[in-house]
Amino acid sequence: MLITQNMKMAEVIHMNYTLLPVINRFEIELGFGDSTVEEVCKINKVNVHFFLEIINAFNDKDYFPKKNLQQFSVSLIVNYLRKNHIYYISEIIPHIEQAINSLSDNSNNSKLLKNFFAEYKKELLYHIEREEKVVYPYVIDIETANNSTKHADNLSKYSIDIFADEHENIEEKLFDLKNIIIKYMPSRTESGIYNKILFDLFTLEKDLNDHSRIEEKVLIPKVREIEKSLKKL
Repeated sequence: MLITQNMKMAEVIHMNYTLLPVINRFEIELGFGDSTVEEVCKINKVNVHFFLEIINAFNDKDYFPKKNLQQFSVSLIVNYLRKNHIYYISEIIPHIEQAINSLSDNSNNSKLLKNFFAEYKKELLYHIEREEKVVYPYVIDIETANNSTKHADNLSKYSIDIFADEHENIEEKLFDLKNIIIKYMPSRTESGIYNKILFDLFTLEKDLNDHSRIEEKVLIPKVREIEKSLKKL
């Protein structure tokens, strides 16, 4: 079912509660009464059309409006991607880490899980830092240059193709992490904790997949076009 601007925001949450973290990333808080999606977005100064494309992409795995999303500015897309990073760093990663560290099982398999997650966290944080310090500032700079029809000095130092070539698939490592729990973590006393960790890993994996799709299918092609335009100046 497609989410529209005339639907009540409360109905959206009742329809799919897993959309709550995505809605929160737009800095939309609970307590919107019977207001529609459009009304809530207007109150919170959120682009309702961008919101709907993102929320529908998360709600339906078969819905991904690549062309529609490419119509939005680079800065709007990057601002959303940065909110994803904040969610990973400040919420879901610490939540998973806390659950893993709470395990009292000191078996080799449990230690393997803790070490594997520690390594994965390190790689994910490095991935995020590289995007925050190199990629996103670059794409914002060239969009600014393109809007002012000025030559971008950064074009000689970097390009979006460098990012595309180096864009590692960090989601694949989550598959191995989930398998450790599914196949090798029998625990009668702590099965509830393992199940919760597994659920959160699946949630993180889906979120990262959607995040990567926006970068690869929307941001990278859009920035390529801007680069081509600037090279003609």
